[in-house]
Amino acid sequence: MSMTMRNYSEKRDFHRMQVNSEIQITDGNGRTFTGICRDLSGTGMQLQVAEYIPEGTLLHTLLPATSDQFPPFETEVRVLRTQPSDDDFLLGVTIEKVRH
Repeated sequence: MSMTMRNYSEKRDFHRMQVNSEIQITDGNGRTFTGICRDLSGTGMQLQVAEYIPEGTLLHTLLPATSDQFPPFETEVRVLRTQPSDDDFLLGVTIEKVRH
């Protein structure tokens, strides 16, 4: 499908895949905590976390392997946006480096 034929509301070059899996997150101070990876695309993720993380923060993430067919997915990401969601926060992050 060409870009001109694509529905105007679909502006992304990469489609998002719903994941809803636990993900380990480590901040620049070495503090590790657990979040939920809500979705994943070729260039970013949406993460649900318990506390506020400022925009621009660099994080290390590890999405554990779910089977032998899908190895762990380890990345360095940068927070593009943080928005409150009920008692948690949703982070929009861009993948800057895939480690594994």
